[in-house]
Amino acid sequence: MSAKMNSALSSYNDYGTNSEIEYADPHRLIQMLFEGALKRISFAKGAMQRKQIAEKGKFISQTIEIIGGLRASLDVEKGGDIAANLESLYEYISRQLVTANLKNSEEILDEVAGLLIDVKLAWDAINAPETNNQQAEVAVAAVEKKQPEVVKPVEVVTPVPVNKPTRPVNSRANRALKAYSI
Repeated sequence: MSAKMNSALSSYNDYGTNSEIEYADPHRLIQMLFEGALKRISFAKGAMQRKQIAEKGKFISQTIEIIGGLRASLDVEKGGDIAANLESLYEYISRQLVTANLKNSEEILDEVAGLLIDVKLAWDAINAPETNNQQAEVAVAAVEKKQPEVVKPVEVVTPVPVNKPTRPVNSRANRALKAYSI
């Protein structure tokens, strides 16, 4: 696991999530990073509304760190156009987060959250049951065209458990995760 990914997971961490991070498969780790980024955007927006500048900056910085971890997790060689488009999207999102911080713009945070939700829906659809295959195809097509706004949730279906071997995060990452809390 890369240092950037460890740092992103550290930024994700909440109290009580250490064991989930420790034994999550790679697919779930990415889902958790999306969830953590969206959560921190929400926290940053609340801090903006309360005029808590330091808190806003902290949450936006954590979100940028998480986006960096998502970017680092891309395999551009194997992922082809999809990975290249996601890398461009993550770069754009990082720039927008900096701009939102500088301008105290809730609108930019909303835009970024919308983009992340769309990509997260596509990622979530990867392990979803066959009933969501159409949604997955639409999501992948949207990412390929850099049009994540096309993705709309169809129906929430509980994913079928997949028997994947779990592997703990390395000990250095575990120490960082345990040391970090909101």
